[in-house]
Amino acid sequence: MHNNYYFLRQLSAVLDRRLKGFMAAACFSQQKDELILEFNDAETSFFIRATLTPALCCLSFPDAFARAGKNSIDLFSEIILKKITGVRQYENERSFSIAFEDDLLLLFKMHGTRSNIILVRNDRPEELFRHHLAGDLAIDPRALDRSMTWSQGDFEGHLDALPTHYFTFGQEVWHYLKAIGFDTANTKAQWTMMEQVRQRLSEPEYFIRDDGERLVFSLLRWGNIVRTFTDPLKAINEFYHAAIHTAAVFAEKKTALQQLRAQLASGTRYLEKSRLKLTEILSGSEYKVWADLLMANLHRIKRGDETTTVENFYDENKPLRIKLNKDLNAQKNAEIYYRKARHQPTEIAKLKESIARKENELEIVRKNIAAITGETNIKNLRRHVEQAGLRVDAKGKQPVSLPYHEHLFKGFVIWVGKNAVSNDFLTLKHTFKEDLWLHAKDVSGSHVIIKYQSGKKFPKDVIEYAAGLAAFHSKRKNESLCPVTVTPKKFVRKRKGDPPGMVVVEREDVILATPRATE
Repeated sequence: MHNNYYFLRQLSAVLDRRLKGFMAAACFSQQKDELILEFNDAETSFFIRATLTPALCCLSFPDAFARAGKNSIDLFSEIILKKITGVRQYENERSFSIAFEDDLLLLFKMHGTRSNIILVRNDRPEELFRHHLAGDLAIDPRALDRSMTWSQGDFEGHLDALPTHYFTFGQEVWHYLKAIGFDTANTKAQWTMMEQVRQRLSEPEYFIRDDGERLVFSLLRWGNIVRTFTDPLKAINEFYHAAIHTAAVFAEKKTALQQLRAQLASGTRYLEKSRLKLTEILSGSEYKVWADLLMANLHRIKRGDETTTVENFYDENKPLRIKLNKDLNAQKNAEIYYRKARHQPTEIAKLKESIARKENELEIVRKNIAAITGETNIKNLRRHVEQAGLRVDAKGKQPVSLPYHEHLFKGFVIWVGKNAVSNDFLTLKHTFKEDLWLHAKDVSGSHVIIKYQSGKKFPKDVIEYAAGLAAFHSKRKNESLCPVTVTPKKFVRKRKGDPPGMVVVEREDVILATPRATE
């Protein structure tokens, strides 16, 4: 409600008493969408700071303001040294004006994200603070007053459109009315509530309340009240500083929670698929049988098929549906199942290990979500974010995008390409011949790089970890085991005309890895 008509009406009355007879001493901007005004009467100065950013549109009144030595610009020079003749609130409108001698006005249009400050001469707008709102040059200050009939009969005649008819209330008032049972009350009781609310909106009492996600300035005592004031200037100043802090916390918290919830969702999906796969294996799925059946039906299975149904000669020729890798032919699919049959005990052990590790990871993610959700201090929030391994800048935005995600494992830096185009940049522009290059074999996926450290060999467990990342960031991510190509980067090259992400590997080793998202 800090831009609500009922508050601006009380604020402008105070400004009229405080500023009448003062002169404009300075008017400048040194930050985008922020205007500073200084007025004085040769003894004291009075400052108005108009912050009209998309995140927060709010007036505040600092006791002092030090102008920067550079990167500031003077605005509305016509009002400088002009005496204020009064401050006027427009009836039922979220706008007021400061009137100066020589028929000059500064019109404050407090319309949320479309707020503006307009210099008016002889009732004609001449200059805008926010130039992109060009339509404000057509405003006629003489037509800003709006009439409103306040009677029980008029109220009853607009029961189907009360928020539109009583437009001065704004969202805060209607939220309050709903909270006290307005929607379920009879018409007479509703009118009584409206009268009571209107009376309270005229009383000089101001509140800052916490609605669970942000701080709200209100003229009504309800909800979780944080502070109470009787001076509108002190109230709006306190709200401004609290809102700036809260907005910073909210922005960084929102970005951090988005990342954590994405990790939780991804990990949960991984667990579901891994448990399903383990159940299938433990319940008797026989890879060797599937492989034998595929080999017996090579003639009728085509590359591109995702499944095939064959007669199971091991079980009275009953129909059996077998999943296929559509990018491989029948023989290659059979080879995969033969390999899985050989490694089935290892596969079960690795699946159980992977599930346990992922469960531990998700428990940590849940604890981080709980800690960050409940944090209100910006320094503590940033500490939690850092401990959680997240990346958020001071404005709650992601850092400049790189073509890879970075992982650290036992002192080694591992990079994972983000997409096909990023794979090319990663492999061709960001790596050296000594680095180790990994990629899931025979399927599309991310290029993975283990950065070389002078004088050190690549440890086996580091290679296995990176191979797990390569498997996870490929089309084999849902398989229990995945073959992964491992080779020094010097044996990887790109041919002219190849599509993004496609390279030629001149020499390679292949290892089997369990897909994993993180350690």
